Amino acid sequence: MTLKSLLLAASVAAMPVAALAEGAVKVGMITTLSGGGAGLGIDVRDGFMLAVKQSGNDAIEVVIEDDQRKPDIAVQLADKMIQSEKVDVLTGIIWSNLAMAVVPGATAQGKFYLSPNAGPSALAGKGCHKNYFNVAWQNDNLHEAAGAYANSAGYKNSFILAPNYPAGKDALTGYKRQYGGGLAGEVFTQLGQTDYASEIAQIRASGADSVFFFLPGGMGISFLKQYADSGVDLPVVGPAFSFDQGILQAVGAAALGVKNTSQWNKDIDNPANAAFVASFQAEYGRLPSLYASQGFDTANLLLSAMAKADVKDTDAFRAALEAADFASVRGNFAFGSNHHPVQNIYVREVIQEGDVFTNKIIGTALENHADVYAADCKM
Repeated sequence: MTLKSLLLAASVAAMPVAALAEGAVKVGMITTLSGGGAGLGIDVRDGFMLAVKQSGNDAIEVVIEDDQRKPDIAVQLADKMIQSEKVDVLTGIIWSNLAMAVVPGATAQGKFYLSPNAGPSALAGKGCHKNYFNVAWQNDNLHEAAGAYANSAGYKNSFILAPNYPAGKDALTGYKRQYGGGLAGEVFTQLGQTDYASEIAQIRASGADSVFFFLPGGMGISFLKQYADSGVDLPVVGPAFSFDQGILQAVGAAALGVKNTSQWNKDIDNPANAAFVASFQAEYGRLPSLYASQGFDTANLLLSAMAKADVKDTDAFRAALEAADFASVRGNFAFGSNHHPVQNIYVREVIQEGDVFTNKIIGTALENHADVYAADCKM
């Protein structure tokens, strides 16, 4: 099945479809394809569909819908996919508040959910489920790595800020878990906020020696541009979400030299990653982002499980997912006991290659890192 035909299938998702053959898997992808966070969802979708195309596996059908970054829309789409489309597996959600609205209900109905992004703490600990797998990270992880880097950089008085939603709260919790210094200020912004004049004024007056922020998508673009124009000359550190490939092109030179943390980068040296970066560029005409890498790994995890078990044999299929027997673009990849990754998290620096702003790895912040919530997960 070609990428074109799969996307066509997604565009006519509302039409009745015949049942898939035995051993086949129907996937419902709910992701953000419009509005301020569209770039993230588009990258997850494109990475996922690239892996499906490369597999040549005709036994997988993908139905794709836009959640518009609205929890109520995401719930409606999930209900339709489960009840009408009869999907076997759900995936795609970018935002943690949408994940919290969709995942518990989907897994309670016996569906598998493979997260290519959102990893709220509530689903990693007491709210974990045997059919829920996060292929990206637990929300705190990249922020924990940023806190570890801040220590090594000698920062003693950070001003920290993030949006007021589950991932934002996890972000500041994660940073503070590893960071050993004091706080000059701690602020929660509005989700989707674009004007940061007030927060930048607070930073200026705070006596901070550094700034940590988590503002994904368009929020990060707005903040970085305004921060660069403000004249506040404090070092900035953050997770990859605020310095990823799509964001960097919009921010430009203002981001050069900034350190950020990620479990993936295009220069990770393994054959799977080299092939992914080259093939993504060839397919879509742009460098892959962190989100694209996560979509790609999520699809390959699913394909690896399909090669071992029938999705209708729930226990066998779950065991095949737990084995994570695929070549991850991150290199070594394994699930912890709560079905969240155990992996290295790197420090990256924003650089310029020709006309393109991108990242290079300059060190490892945390090795074989697992989340702290696994101890509360009882499956």
